Amino acid sequence: MANMAQSIRMALHFAEKNLNLVDVFGQDVGAPMGGVFTATQGVECAWNAPLDERGIVGAAMGLSLAGDRCVAEIQFCDYIFNTIDLLKMAGNTLWVTNGNYPMPLTIMTPVGAGIRGSIYHSHSFDAWATRLPGWKVVMPSTPLDAYGLLLAAIKDPNPVLFLKPKALLRVRGEELIPGEPESEKELKAMIDAPLGDRSKWKPNWPQVEDYTIEIGKAKITREGGDITLVTYGRHVLMANQVADQLRKDKGISVEVIDLRSLYPYDWACIKKSVQKTKRVVFLNEDTEVTNFAEHLCYRVTQELFYNLLARPKVLAGKNLPGIGLHAVLEENTVPQPSDIQGALLEVLNEIP
Repeated sequence: MANMAQSIRMALHFAEKNLNLVDVFGQDVGAPMGGVFTATQGVECAWNAPLDERGIVGAAMGLSLAGDRCVAEIQFCDYIFNTIDLLKMAGNTLWVTNGNYPMPLTIMTPVGAGIRGSIYHSHSFDAWATRLPGWKVVMPSTPLDAYGLLLAAIKDPNPVLFLKPKALLRVRGEELIPGEPESEKELKAMIDAPLGDRSKWKPNWPQVEDYTIEIGKAKITREGGDITLVTYGRHVLMANQVADQLRKDKGISVEVIDLRSLYPYDWACIKKSVQKTKRVVFLNEDTEVTNFAEHLCYRVTQELFYNLLARPKVLAGKNLPGIGLHAVLEENTVPQPSDIQGALLEVLNEIP
């Protein structure tokens, strides 16, 4: 089974051979490194850009306007903030040109905590991303979803932000990517570059196939009837773990929704689940003030108020300037399984 970094690599390879993807670029994206997380290793059309986030985004916009289909990477989302004005322009270009100039570009960047990255490599970008009209925003939680969402992003005529959870890039999936060999060892020998001299190394790509996940479609990862837990990215795995434990220990059935797409998001899926369970918790690791989940919570309150048996709850990262390097600091800044369980029990125990 591939990990998420390998699945992204295979998606880019499929796209350069079948979807007219001709430029994949960013800091250390090309040979010999192939990206700081090796997610572009061996991709033929990958090349190294200078350490210049504004230059990377600006180049991607120019290439897209010229008809190029490209994927640009910002090495860590912590350094994307000085490109906000450019991202805003990329999002509104189709609209302000009355539909004459589409912007078919994909920006991918690693997000979130979980790798002990401290204050400069642990930020989230979820809420900021959803405030950029004109952009589609996706965040996978599994290697298969990463493969399918990245291909969907590359095919899309609109600008798409592909947010890669840092903590999941080395996590292996439970489902095979179409065309991927079943043996983890075999896949590694085929597409992972060796340590040391890589000057003559070339990947032996598996015959991966087209597989697309529709942008805007959520996935229910655990069926349940007592309470709904809406999340995405890194916290899907934690949510599943907590849901399984609560079912085993207390007989509580939690319905876990993996949004997969932050914008457009699958309101129909959320609505149907909340109407069934009548209780909901929204979970992510971005800071709790002006969090994307606050919008979802507001919409639930506005549209489903009379279905609810308890107030909706948002569980998110603490509103701090950064995340400390020490494990104790990081784990007490972003939600952990014990926090998730506590939030679910709090909402379940509320008497209407």
